[in-house]
Amino acid sequence: MSVITISREVGSGGDSIALELAKALNYRLVDKAMLEKILKQFGFVQFAQDYEAAASYWDRMDGTRLDMVTTMNRVLQATASLGNVIMLGRGSFAVLGEYSNVLNVRLQAPFAARVKRIMAERKLTDLATAEKIVKESDQVRASFIQSWYGLRWDVASYFNLVIDTGIVSDDTAVEWILRAREGAEKFTAEYKRSLGSLVVDDAVVLRAVREMFENNAA
Repeated sequence: MSVITISREVGSGGDSIALELAKALNYRLVDKAMLEKILKQFGFVQFAQDYEAAASYWDRMDGTRLDMVTTMNRVLQATASLGNVIMLGRGSFAVLGEYSNVLNVRLQAPFAARVKRIMAERKLTDLATAEKIVKESDQVRASFIQSWYGLRWDVASYFNLVIDTGIVSDDTAVEWILRAREGAEKFTAEYKRSLGSLVVDDAVVLRAVREMFENNAA
C-alpha cells in the first residue's frame, strides 16, 4: 500500500494520527502546508484562505477557483505517483479512490467530543466559540467536496476504514490503520486499478512535487 488518504473531521485528532502514521511507515506526510507551498508556485497565493472560506464561497464557482482545484488535483495525482505518502484531507479520497494501492481512511467523532478536543488544543475557555469553529469547519469541508467532486463528505462507503476517535484512542487508530494497510491492496486489486496505471504527463507539476519532497528531507 503506497498511499494512505486521511479525511478527518476537525477535532477528531486526524493531524496527530497522520503524523504518527508517517513516522511509523517512514512515509512522507502531505498536508495543507505542503500543498500551499506547491500551489503558490503556480500563482495560487491565497490557497489557504480560499480553502478555509465560508461554505457558500464554494457554491459560487468561477474560473479562478476551478483552476485552483484542477491544479490541486494534478498535484495530488503527481504526489501519489511517487508513492509512500500519507495525504491529509483536501479531497484526496475523491481524487484517488479508484486505485487499489490507496487506503482511504475517515476519522470522525461525536460533536461534543470534537468540541472538547478543540477547546483543549486551542486553549479556549468559551464553549460557544469552540462549537462555532467545529460547525463552520464541517460546513466548509462538506461544501468543498460536494461542489467539486459531487460527493457527500461523510458517506462511509467512500472509505476503506472509518474510525470513531471519540471512543478509539489515537494509538489504537494508528494500529488499526497499519493493520488495514497490510491487506487492503490485496483485497481491492480485483476491482480497482493499480496506481501504476496513473500516468502523470505534467512534468512541471511532478518536478514541483519532487523538489518539495527533497527540500523537506534536507
